[in-house]
Amino acid sequence: MKLAVVGGGSTYTPELIDGFARLRDTLPVGELVLIDPATDRLELIGGLARRIFARQGHPGRVTTTTDLDAGVDGADAVLLQLRIGGQAARLQDETWPLECGCVGQETTGAGGLAKALRTVPVVLDIAERVRRASPDAWIIDFTNPVGIVTRALLQAGHKAVGLCNVAIGFQRKFAALLDLAPADIHLDHVGLNHLTWELGVRRGGPDGEDLLPRLLAAHGEAIAGDVRLPRAVLDRLGVVPSYYLRYFYAHDQVVRELGTKPSRAAEVAAMERELLALYGDPALDEKPALLAKRGGAFYSEAAVDLAASLLADGGPAVQVVNTYNNGTLPFLPDDAVVEVQARIDASGPRPLAVPRLDPLHSGLISHVTAYEDLALDAALRGGRERVFEALLAHPLVGQFDLAEGLTDRLLAHNKEHLPWA
Repeated sequence: MKLAVVGGGSTYTPELIDGFARLRDTLPVGELVLIDPATDRLELIGGLARRIFARQGHPGRVTTTTDLDAGVDGADAVLLQLRIGGQAARLQDETWPLECGCVGQETTGAGGLAKALRTVPVVLDIAERVRRASPDAWIIDFTNPVGIVTRALLQAGHKAVGLCNVAIGFQRKFAALLDLAPADIHLDHVGLNHLTWELGVRRGGPDGEDLLPRLLAAHGEAIAGDVRLPRAVLDRLGVVPSYYLRYFYAHDQVVRELGTKPSRAAEVAAMERELLALYGDPALDEKPALLAKRGGAFYSEAAVDLAASLLADGGPAVQVVNTYNNGTLPFLPDDAVVEVQARIDASGPRPLAVPRLDPLHSGLISHVTAYEDLALDAALRGGRERVFEALLAHPLVGQFDLAEGLTDRLLAHNKEHLPWA
């Protein structure tokens, strides 16, 4: 089995390599190709990847290349983990929205739109080249904003599934709090990428006992700390919102906080420099502890599980993914991309039934889906007016003058990535 990782020079990659090495019985990889135009980073990470495989006794080989077409040729699956513009672009996404009093974040609000505009055309070009080289390959997208990127891939007819680590992170956290094995925890995880709620935490499967009331009663303070919302909010809602709901439920507070501390992009850039220095140590043959602070916890296990379900012969498995709605949330179009539990096998994901959503949740999901429609149109066709309309439709913007100011700033800071701007 051949897997290719586009963006293999990312500092995330050793996390992924560690998962492939440890879970080799789940996913028997014969060749893992790391693809990246950044040759210096690619060789550092490729060397570490080989040492991790050797330490774990993995028989597969790790290769590196800057040639995308050669790297994906013959691949069974291609994982996408890109950041167009690097941390410098992320820093801009987190900075200029604050000038308008809006949250600066790389996947939410105006910064998230900027990332989508830069990313969608590049991902679609890569996907077309994958289709030519390996028409049967699955594309697993971990590139943010995952929901919009996955929808672009699916609408273009690609065999694609979107993946995020939020759900597996909650699963592992809740399992530890309840003293259960992660496999015994089924989440009623519902929404859009980076806009989800845990409506239930069930023992054993989708029809199992709901442990969420007990979990909130016993561990509500710890969970509230993780999602950075007051305990009282979780108690009133009776559900667990993802961390990203904080940008909606406490927007003005977040904006004030962001104005008083270094950006996450600056923190990550400093961390990446330290990680790359560590990766260059020829004695290092495991992922360093510092990597846990970089983000992407459990990403490797989620990716291995998904690839195994799509490619291996172990039968269908249930996992949270991003895929077409197809009636799962009846208030959304079928071609909206939702993030829910799905049964996955070689034919792809089939969403499971989800609990009925209250208007408190369905209203915000519908609102953000409308924004995503406009954001994807702007990413595919360009144009200042389409950018403006997407921003005006976003629930964190929604005002004419504000959308105008954000549009001007977005285009000014992204000219090198948007040929039409």
